[in-house]
Amino acid sequence: MPVDDLARSDVVTAGVDTTAAQLATTMRDESVGSVVIVDGTEPVGIVTDRDLTVRIIAAETDPTAVTAADVMTEEVVTIDWNAGFYEATALMSNHGVRRLPVCRDGDLVGIITADDLFELIADEKQQLAEVIRAQRPEY
Repeated sequence: MPVDDLARSDVVTAGVDTTAAQLATTMRDESVGSVVIVDGTEPVGIVTDRDLTVRIIAAETDPTAVTAADVMTEEVVTIDWNAGFYEATALMSNHGVRRLPVCRDGDLVGIITADDLFELIADEKQQLAEVIRAQRPEY
């Protein structure tokens, strides 16, 4: 199954000049743990709630004085829209990330998270359990 079928298309994005304070407010308002930083439609970085905690709060930095460009992870790991589930899990594991912006021809078209993949596995497991229950004899 391609990640395009699993990914969320409503990606929360911001520009490189967005302040850390604005990023935090956006994460709160949108109930997300990350914001993909874009230049037009191309992802150029990602800022997570952990980035804000470690790079801003713990460093006692004024969140209105720094921008996304200052705190983002620049080497954002992306996945192609037609890649599969297993490629997504391998990328997450190999790069130690929980979120993968999904791209098509270099343009951001979605995002898939470890939580999304885990939820899919749980749903599949539940469906398999229902098949087993339907075929087993009653006790």
